[in-house]
Amino acid sequence: MATGIGRTWYLGGLAAALLAAGCGSAQTPASAPSRASAHSAAVSAPAPASASPAAVTLKEGQATVSGKTTTVLTNAAGMTLYYFTPDTPSKVACTGRCAQIWPPLLAPSGQAAAESGISGQVSTVKTDLGLQVEYNGHPLYTYVKDTQPGQATGQGVGGKWFVATPGLGASAAPSP
Repeated sequence: MATGIGRTWYLGGLAAALLAAGCGSAQTPASAPSRASAHSAAVSAPAPASASPAAVTLKEGQATVSGKTTTVLTNAAGMTLYYFTPDTPSKVACTGRCAQIWPPLLAPSGQAAAESGISGQVSTVKTDLGLQVEYNGHPLYTYVKDTQPGQATGQGVGGKWFVATPGLGASAAPSP
């Protein structure tokens, strides 16, 4: 586990990576991950959303967004999903270090769906990391600072990252 000076170095590196990757603003040390597992996630390649070649299913869950309980899209583990406003349906803008901080939701089999009740279009787009799941044309990601279901700490980061909701449309404007 990082402590003292080592932790400061890690946070400085994370902040530099966020800024260099265009992933939004760096946050203060008080809001940085405090567990070694969060550090590992930030410096290693993102793991696929599912280790098996089965289809990926989007689910609905609840998260606290700007102080309010909101229905959000989640992965199978219940983690909040996000979209990045510079992405397009055919081009993913979050790559490299950005994708280490914002791991893409990948569908190893290329098959993705939404659970009953979610009416948006689910598809995939080919990226350097594999087939990334899209919802209504928005590539989806998780955020390494969300450590448990119900968190949405990535909402509004850099003015470009927003929680994905079932109502996210093909030409959605960012949520406040």
